[in-house]
Amino acid sequence: MIGTHFEWDPDKDSVNQKKHGVPFHRAQYAFADPRRIVAKDLSHSRSEARFYCFGEVDGGILTVRFAYRASVIRIIGAGYWRKRKAIYERETKIRR
Repeated sequence: MIGTHFEWDPDKDSVNQKKHGVPFHRAQYAFADPRRIVAKDLSHSRSEARFYCFGEVDGGILTVRFAYRASVIRIIGAGYWRKRKAIYERETKIRR
């Protein structure tokens, strides 16, 4: 994560905290998981490529939706969702 830059919309961060209980400053840590998985989000954006990062944070598997903007990772949403946890567990088992 050294040298990686993150940004987000403060209003979207506030909404995300209320809805999912995850502040975006914590969501950054999903990218620090050495077993993290990054996958393209095929269903949400038509104007820019978006991605998911699945990574372990605070003992749970956190899903972070994000976009690359120049050399910055812009966090769009984050939460602990069971479906994404299953993907992480399946894929990290395969990669061991």
